[in-house]
Amino acid sequence: MWRGRTVAVVLPTYNEKDSIRAAILEYVATGFVDQVIVVNNNAAPGTSEEVAGTGAREIFETKQGYGHALMCGIDDCTADLIVLAEPDNTFTGQDLIKLLAYSDDVPVVFGTRTSREFIWTGANMGRFLRIGNWAVAKMTEVLFNTTILTDMGCTYRLFHRKALALIRPHLNIGGSHFGPQLLMEVVEHGIPFVEIPVNYRARVGVSSVTGDLWKAFRLGLRMIALILEYRLGVHSKARSLWDPRDNIRAQPDVVGIGPAEGAHSTLGLQALAAVTPRERNLRGEEDSLRLREAALQLREENIRRAEKPGPRG
Repeated sequence: MWRGRTVAVVLPTYNEKDSIRAAILEYVATGFVDQVIVVNNNAAPGTSEEVAGTGAREIFETKQGYGHALMCGIDDCTADLIVLAEPDNTFTGQDLIKLLAYSDDVPVVFGTRTSREFIWTGANMGRFLRIGNWAVAKMTEVLFNTTILTDMGCTYRLFHRKALALIRPHLNIGGSHFGPQLLMEVVEHGIPFVEIPVNYRARVGVSSVTGDLWKAFRLGLRMIALILEYRLGVHSKARSLWDPRDNIRAQPDVVGIGPAEGAHSTLGLQALAAVTPRERNLRGEEDSLRLREAALQLREENIRRAEKPGPRG
């Protein structure tokens, strides 16, 4: 659970028998995950035995494809915060905390694997894949005037339930380019999002897609075609846009400090005294009182400094 919201991790699996158990336990070890849903998408023999005893719930999707598997997991999930990831050792459970932290401000958080400092030795992120994902992301950013995008193919993502419920009726791609459709629907619905760097490690086993350079190239072309289709209106249909009133970040509510008290008494105080209703609910009344006491102490200190005579010339 994260700040009163339940957290679920959805892991689609096809060829991850040798890594899935460790992946599940790594997410559970963070202490924030309430539920792990493993979607067995005609997975390798022995996968179910690896999942057994981890606390994860295994469900089955017989229609082959990354998109089919994730949509199955999404439809089965009831958590407030839904994280989509991979059980192949490429992503870390520790980075889940990053996604959760940013979920306090935006309803959708995307990961990016293109920051060199976060690419581990042995990771399948050579120059071709890194520059290719970056270039397609930048094309999308320019065509749709989005916030910064640097990775079109990262499969580590977090959604608030309301955001995912809004776009779910429009998700219909069962293959590997389901990921870009997720982003396109977020953009088309006007849902606020942010992209953050995540660690990218060496995969256990061989990917059925990016493990083959030619398959990866064809997937990249399919992604570009999908993005252009959205830009040209091929996927234009009636959509309910994101309501700004549902934005996660609340406007600060400054208490007990007014402009008449002087600029010196407000420096640095708004951040301490701005206790929003959401913060009161998540942190509790005790934390709210502690923030107010800190604000008052800082205010008194600033007043004393302002009244203290300066050095004489």
